Amino acid sequence: MASKINKLVKEFGFVEGLVIYVRFKINKLGWFSSKRKGIRFYLRPGSTDKSVFASVFLQNQYDVPIHFEPKTILDLGANIGLSALYFAERFPNARIIGLEPDKENFEIAIRNTEAYSNIQLMNKGVWNKEAYIDIVDTNSRKDAFMVVETDTPSISSIEAVSIGHIKQQENWDVIDILKIDIEGSEKELFAENIEQWLPFAKLIFVEVHDNMRMGASRSVFAATSKYHFSFGMKDENLIFTNEAFQ
Repeated sequence: MASKINKLVKEFGFVEGLVIYVRFKINKLGWFSSKRKGIRFYLRPGSTDKSVFASVFLQNQYDVPIHFEPKTILDLGANIGLSALYFAERFPNARIIGLEPDKENFEIAIRNTEAYSNIQLMNKGVWNKEAYIDIVDTNSRKDAFMVVETDTPSISSIEAVSIGHIKQQENWDVIDILKIDIEGSEKELFAENIEQWLPFAKLIFVEVHDNMRMGASRSVFAATSKYHFSFGMKDENLIFTNEAFQ
């Protein structure tokens, strides 16, 4: 308990940290505001939003030393937009593109990031090419569902785009930060067409999910080994740094 309070106070200050702690304790979620961080966000009751918040702002899973000023950030698996908020607060001059395939998550993410003109969210998935995908475990948690490519799109299918397509559409020479948390689809993402984007990514955070899709981590390491990436870890993230930009 003391550890959680201490982390909240460290990140949000005494008053804001204590308010967040008490509201978490009595499960009174909804809208939260932080003058210290300059952010406002909504957490849904009866969801995994609290754990996502903790990962981003208390465990600081994306807080690693960065020796350049990021201008282009791609957030794949944006969920309810908390990671985009974190990046926007830390790197206010960066353009942030976020993809989230789940409609309910996406709608909350839009609300959470609406004050930031440098954040653009798309209700789409990501794949190794332009495709349509279907959610295959509809009873799963909102932060942990798997998708598969479909040859016969239905009304429930989701449009998916490739990283190369986004890079070209945005006219980005490089992707300064690439965050990937896509519940096993990293296996397909890193399997094909990596030459369109992987050598142009400076710093990659990727959470692998072999428990959801066997061979996911093997696909990631096989792809990154073709280029000059150094490797590290923080919490659940593998961190790849492109030495070509050092």
